[in-house]
Amino acid sequence: MEETLAELSVAPHRSCAVGLWDDGIFQQRADRVAEEVPVALVYNGVSHAVMLATPQDLEDFAVGFSVSEGIVGARSDIFDIDLREHDNGIELDLRVAASCAAALRARRRTLAGRTGCGLCGVESLEQAQCRPRRVTATAAVLTPAALTRAAAALAQRQRLHGLTGAVHAAAWCRWDGEVLCVREDVGRHNALDKLIGALAAARESLAEGFVLMTSRASYEIVCKAAAVGIALVAAISAPTGMAIRVAETAGLTLIGFLREQRFNVYAHPQRLRA
Repeated sequence: MEETLAELSVAPHRSCAVGLWDDGIFQQRADRVAEEVPVALVYNGVSHAVMLATPQDLEDFAVGFSVSEGIVGARSDIFDIDLREHDNGIELDLRVAASCAAALRARRRTLAGRTGCGLCGVESLEQAQCRPRRVTATAAVLTPAALTRAAAALAQRQRLHGLTGAVHAAAWCRWDGEVLCVREDVGRHNALDKLIGALAAARESLAEGFVLMTSRASYEIVCKAAAVGIALVAAISAPTGMAIRVAETAGLTLIGFLREQRFNVYAHPQRLRA
């Protein structure tokens, strides 16, 4: 589940000099900051979206974005991904099935993404409505102990956040709390797209686990999870009202405010066992 595209000249983080004011004392020191660059997604020669993203795991990002936005039905609809670096950003050229490209053109939707924004460029209120498919029922259950175990493990695997303190993480976890895969990005929905792309590349069964986010549970997070059939999303911060409504409609279990032994369940608690 590692980056397979050509090596990038821009790193996901860089060193910079900062002035630190601490308890009345000022000093200069070196710090690490996360990078974000414009990333253009181009489908069969037609530009569709420009998102600000962390320049790592970009093949996962391209696949996850394409699947979670409904541009392709599956990873197999993507025939090739070509990365091109430019002075002002990075271009991901995807060659997709002709039927997918035709449907995309018919949607006439152009996104101009900013960090944390999932609706920029939507042309109407009608387009802004998320109509998720119903999540397939699963007999799997999650215990509070397993959820706590996953949260503790994720904290140890946020390498870029450990360096910069500036990125979100999305983790794929087994129902027993084992963390299998982590993706990081300045944008929480970008991190989830990268994770979805990595799971597609690994052909991971989405019935075998759940997603853990180090952010709030926003509308776009729940929509993207439901779009690919993920049954449970847990977040360390709050959900929004719209996210809760989408989770209820989709049959998705939504957990927020995950703090050690405490958390809130906002939708479909049947997948939790004491």
